[in-house]
Amino acid sequence: MFLILLQYVRPLTAIDHYMDAHQAFLDKYYQRGNFILSGKKQPRSGSLILCHAKNLREVEAIISEDPFDQNSLAMYDIIEFQPTQCISGLEEFLS
Repeated sequence: MFLILLQYVRPLTAIDHYMDAHQAFLDKYYQRGNFILSGKKQPRSGSLILCHAKNLREVEAIISEDPFDQNSLAMYDIIEFQPTQCISGLEEFLS
């Protein structure tokens, strides 16, 4: 499991310009079952994505499709972790 932290490096006007394309990217990986949860940081300086993937290379390949990455709008910090507890209904993601 991976936590992807995005830190915006461009003004919010640039982020908003690509938001529809970014949302389509998110939708694609929700449909494939890779993305579990995502949302904006408060205050709005970036966002985060909880991602289910086989390995770091898969996560990096996924990120390379993000319009925010393709247009140098965000920096990405990828944190791998092994989930050991969860709320009822998410047991399939436990190690």
